[in-house]
Amino acid sequence: MSEPESIVIAGAGLAGAKAAETLRTEGFGGRITLLGSELLRPYERPPLSKGLLLGTTGPDEPFVHAASWYPDNAVDLRLGAVVTGIDRAARVVHTASGEDVGYDRLLLATGAMPRRPAGAETFAHTFRTREDSDRFHAAIEKNARLVIVGAGWIGMEVAAAARQRGAHVTVVTPDRLPLRKVLGDTVAQVFADLHREHGVEFRFGAHATEILPDRVVLDDGTTLAADAVLVAIGAVPNDALAVEAGLATGDGVHVDALHTTSDPAIFAAGDVAAVDHPLLGARIRVEHWANALDSGPAAARAMLGRGTPWDRLPFFFTDQFDLGMEYAGHVPPGTETRLVVRGDLARREAIVFWLAGDRVAAGMNLNVWDVQDQIQDLIRAGLAGRAVDLARLSDESVPLTELVPGS
Repeated sequence: MSEPESIVIAGAGLAGAKAAETLRTEGFGGRITLLGSELLRPYERPPLSKGLLLGTTGPDEPFVHAASWYPDNAVDLRLGAVVTGIDRAARVVHTASGEDVGYDRLLLATGAMPRRPAGAETFAHTFRTREDSDRFHAAIEKNARLVIVGAGWIGMEVAAAARQRGAHVTVVTPDRLPLRKVLGDTVAQVFADLHREHGVEFRFGAHATEILPDRVVLDDGTTLAADAVLVAIGAVPNDALAVEAGLATGDGVHVDALHTTSDPAIFAAGDVAAVDHPLLGARIRVEHWANALDSGPAAARAMLGRGTPWDRLPFFFTDQFDLGMEYAGHVPPGTETRLVVRGDLARREAIVFWLAGDRVAAGMNLNVWDVQDQIQDLIRAGLAGRAVDLARLSDESVPLTELVPGS
């Protein structure tokens, strides 16, 4: 593969910005065009539902680079540039302004968009962009009545921030606990208890049948008064460009372990990419910060013919009230697992492992720090088929470094 002369990146989020940075640090001297649909330069999303919403993060902190970085590094950053189509034969992308941009290599880093129930488009908040965060920050003033439909990571982080700012918060979910599908009952209960202790109210086993500007109606007839409503029921990949261009898709843009799509001149990274993961032996799409941070650079190196197979473990983190957590690993839906707790969940100071048989499949540290490397070593050992001693795994007196099989 000869080195390209022109690379276009469709999507100016974290994955796209870090891809552009990596191209330059790898010595690429050709043209880089970074097309972003938003009017702000690339920024990171975790502060949107954490520090920015709380007011503890400065307004410029989330930006990936200073504004001067793009001209200083000859990156043609075009904001408000919506890509509307791809002509694969001509190697051109079309934009809403009518401008065509040619490429030798194209990176799709178009991210994901929040699911939104029909009929609530004009007044229910979603939470994805800096604009969403700024608008929501203004809505959750002290004593505001906030209803959150959905009890996933975004919903629970916003609930925590809103309560800390004095809003009254009610979370509506059809499940019996928040975050249960990822964490299971035991650990999900920790988060439910945490939020209840801080005044968050839950409506478990409930569906929102009607979302109106000043209230939410549940399927049992209950009406929840609301000054603001957040719909946080997941996201879907922004893969329409790939679908229309005839690339292989299905819950995202299908890429191999080098982030190459079914067209060898087109790559995908970040939330939109469904990667054939060689370590996990499955195709997965991950919507977390670390994935965007790392996969953009990985795709950039692959576009230059210097890629290596993607073997990063899925990783994410959250901060809610006084609980900080990091999670690594992948447990496919329907997998039978057993839980091993190392520490004290009641005190919210513990490491939790999910085991498939006698192998570690995932691990989470709650208010216990500097252990992610050891947790990920245990997961990698488990993926390699190596068992772990369960009694020693739960014993805090045994260093985690001594537990990695074969080490």
